[in-house]
Amino acid sequence: MNKPDPLQNVRVVLVCTSHPGNIGAAARAMKTMGLETLYLVRPRRFPDSEATAMASAAVDVLERARLCDTLDEALEGTVLAAGLTARRRDLAPRLLTPRAAAPELLGAAQAGPVAVVFGNEANGLTSEELQRCQIVVHIPGNPRYNSLNLGAAVQVMCYELRMAIPELACVEVPAFEPARHEDVEQFYAHLERTLLAVGFLDPRQPKRLMQRLRRLFARARLEKEEVNILRGILKAVGGE
Repeated sequence: MNKPDPLQNVRVVLVCTSHPGNIGAAARAMKTMGLETLYLVRPRRFPDSEATAMASAAVDVLERARLCDTLDEALEGTVLAAGLTARRRDLAPRLLTPRAAAPELLGAAQAGPVAVVFGNEANGLTSEELQRCQIVVHIPGNPRYNSLNLGAAVQVMCYELRMAIPELACVEVPAFEPARHEDVEQFYAHLERTLLAVGFLDPRQPKRLMQRLRRLFARARLEKEEVNILRGILKAVGGE
């Protein structure tokens, strides 16, 4: 029996894309590497004839693309998300190259959907959007001109994912059910409410406590049962 193709469990998520041609170029880049699942978060123009023209023979990827109002909606059900960024960020999750991230993503894809997330062409992903991801991916380039077109960035990441497929033989399927994106986000909201209630988090000077806690738990790669335990503890100490 043939093993299921892990690439079918990988979502490419484009957030607030400005130029429809870049959506088409991303779809073409995906299809050449065997990826087919495209999510679009508030694109400026879509559907659009420019996207169709740039997609070439990958119009079917565009036709199946799912439109979302928020990044949380696009990440619903995922067990791991990687955010692509060209800039170093303070308190960002773990930073990897595409080559290092690809086997990790495909390993997680054996347990559930995973996502690679790309931001707006002008500004990339916001810090808040990156906080929704468990790992951050940076494509190394010329330090004097590290400006990569969105379609090219999607192509690089999709290529590395395809090249990582043989490495799956050495990657174990997670023994326990990983927590889904929405479960983890509900935990973070519960944690913040509890910290406010017990006076540990000052709403007038929150500083970056929640960002630090998100980074801590992102490194832990929480399992579903672990999230249930943590939320049980929060309820026991008076969290709603």
